[in-house]
Amino acid sequence: MTAPGPLILHDYWRSGASYRVRIALNIKGLAYEQVAHDLRAGAQRAPDYLALNPQGLVPALATDGGLLTQSLAIIEYLDETCPDPPLLPEGAADRAMVRAMAAAIACDIHPLQNARVLGWLGDALGADEVARKRWIGHWIGTGFAALEAMIRQHGRGFAFGSRLSLVDCCLVPQLYTARRFGVALEGFPALVEAAENAAGDPRVAAAHPDRQPDAPGAAALPA
Repeated sequence: MTAPGPLILHDYWRSGASYRVRIALNIKGLAYEQVAHDLRAGAQRAPDYLALNPQGLVPALATDGGLLTQSLAIIEYLDETCPDPPLLPEGAADRAMVRAMAAAIACDIHPLQNARVLGWLGDALGADEVARKRWIGHWIGTGFAALEAMIRQHGRGFAFGSRLSLVDCCLVPQLYTARRFGVALEGFPALVEAAENAAGDPRVAAAHPDRQPDAPGAAALPA
């Protein structure tokens, strides 16, 4: 298979799901243009963006085959169209485990602490900042406890095995979010070590939110 054609990534510097896709694109060595949508200003709900992506979410990846949405689907598309280096292992059971670990983050942890859920907790249920932080800490901590056990079993320097995989694309952004919200991490040493090993790779480091063109102060940061 050949690599996809010109790529345009619709994202937002602090979006965890967009961060995942940036990591995958960088690991694959693929060039892409970034179009930022300021989620704080509601740009994801602008009519022109909704015409592209009716869900009104980021990321979305424009390819020569059409617009792709949902970060895990986008990353698997990249892995199929640009298979070197692979983000999934060879064996069927190992691939299933990597997908399960990634889904534990992307489907079980992340949706419960993204901006629209936190906003609804405040607007509809009257949860104050302290209550929202308790909510975030509970769900990230619960998910990390399960991932800690899985990484201890399957990790060999990275979240799964001895090289970067789909799990790391999800884990690095989730650890960034946990630290942003002050979640206690002392109980997850294997998880933190795996994520920091992955984050130390220059390709992963380049995807960090602070290094994106729409990040506050990004122009002052070194390339």
